[in-house]
Amino acid sequence: MFLKGITLQKEKISSYQSYPFSIPVIKSLVQLHINSNVTFFVGGENGSGKSTLLEAIADKCGFHTAGGGRNNAYHVDASESPLADYIRLSWLPKVTNGFFLRAETFYQFASHIDQVGGANAAYGGMSLHHQSHGGESFLSLFQHRFHKKAVYLLDEPEAALSPQRQLAFLRILHNLTEDGNSQFIIATHSPILLGFPEATIFSFDNSNIHEVAYEDTDHYQITRGFLENRERFLYEIFKEDDE
Repeated sequence: MFLKGITLQKEKISSYQSYPFSIPVIKSLVQLHINSNVTFFVGGENGSGKSTLLEAIADKCGFHTAGGGRNNAYHVDASESPLADYIRLSWLPKVTNGFFLRAETFYQFASHIDQVGGANAAYGGMSLHHQSHGGESFLSLFQHRFHKKAVYLLDEPEAALSPQRQLAFLRILHNLTEDGNSQFIIATHSPILLGFPEATIFSFDNSNIHEVAYEDTDHYQITRGFLENRERFLYEIFKEDDE
């Protein structure tokens, strides 16, 4: 494990009225200690701050904030992190290898790789655009681009992964982290990914970042409740519409 902590440098902040400091969890952040090779950021709703913090970490690592590593340079509108200048990362030891995956801008990253001569060889020998929709290109990225002794930051990787491919990703995650030479921080809504053993889960709900058990996440409880009581769930949902 390499990245040990994230500190919000409050002395640099002049106002909490504007974004991103108006986000409750960012406003209340002092220091976040990272204790696992696999750490998840979860929040019940988009806008909870998990992607904002992950993007800032990526920026401080020197990764492209629209997706990529330290050597990827391409333009995407509004890809800068407004939070990066206000956080400090603690390392032991510091590593420079890694990658930031942002599902919503993956198309632009794939186009950038196509434009770099010979770069597709590092991604399975085929354009990421020419691999079947999302899921295959994401897994190709994980299998061919991700190596040991690096930090990987993933923002909602499940966006293009079927449940079966999410399970395949869990195997890749296990293979990369079992000897402690890779570290992952993942923002996700997926109850499948959250089930990775011995991971730390930080919830961004209730205005502060706090550690939660897998079984206590809304993602697990709602999914399990629906699968076990589908007819009752649907009845209650449709009943609200009828009213």
